[in-house]
Amino acid sequence: MVSLPTEFPIFGASSPRPGDRDGWHTLPVPLTFDDLLTRATALSRPGRRAVLGIAGSPGAGKTTLAEHLVRELNGSGEPWAAHVPMDGFHLADVELDRLGRRERKGAPDTFDAAGYAALLRRVREDTGEIVYAPGFERVLEQPIAGAIPVLPTVRLVVTEGNYLLLEAGSWARVRPCLDEVWFCEPDEDERVRRLVVRHEEFGKDHETAVAWVLGTDQRNADLVAATRDRADLVIPPAALPSPYGVPRG
Repeated sequence: MVSLPTEFPIFGASSPRPGDRDGWHTLPVPLTFDDLLTRATALSRPGRRAVLGIAGSPGAGKTTLAEHLVRELNGSGEPWAAHVPMDGFHLADVELDRLGRRERKGAPDTFDAAGYAALLRRVREDTGEIVYAPGFERVLEQPIAGAIPVLPTVRLVVTEGNYLLLEAGSWARVRPCLDEVWFCEPDEDERVRRLVVRHEEFGKDHETAVAWVLGTDQRNADLVAATRDRADLVIPPAALPSPYGVPRG
């Protein structure tokens, strides 16, 4: 695994991108979940809706982080943050069968990347209308149209998925729609363990689950890992919330 830096890059919505060293500042380590809350809150500015992307390999904890962020940001008041996962843009199994890609489900070409980018652009337009985004039902392993309402009151949309930083094909349209992208970098053994458990929970026997994780999932993970350096922030394992609770600092 790539060793983590002792400093993390921080960018505002209009700050220089990676490569322009004048735009780099430092955040004291260790990074905490509270630091992430503060940074996410700062993305929202009067008169505009911000979109935060969370990238990472399969099983990295992207969904858990996004859900915890949105829940903590909204608190008990009127919701001003919303979670819109990339998984809603999985192609349906019937289409994957037609294309001959079902055995590679989860690979970049098994998603509607152009449709995902179009939704992100629509969300950013902030027209005052409800925007309905698709969700993903893991029990069915199918996308569900119109499952997630993004209300006009929402000032921050948190979207997460594997390929937010991918530059191939239609995926290149995604990054310009995002104010920042954070990259989840969990403990690798824990990531693999989570994936095996997830596949077992949704119907695969242990042997099949392990084969899928070490095959299809790992190929996708290697592809995602190569995009790490394009992120605005790399989140180390200690700052990632557990599915069973949020580490606070």
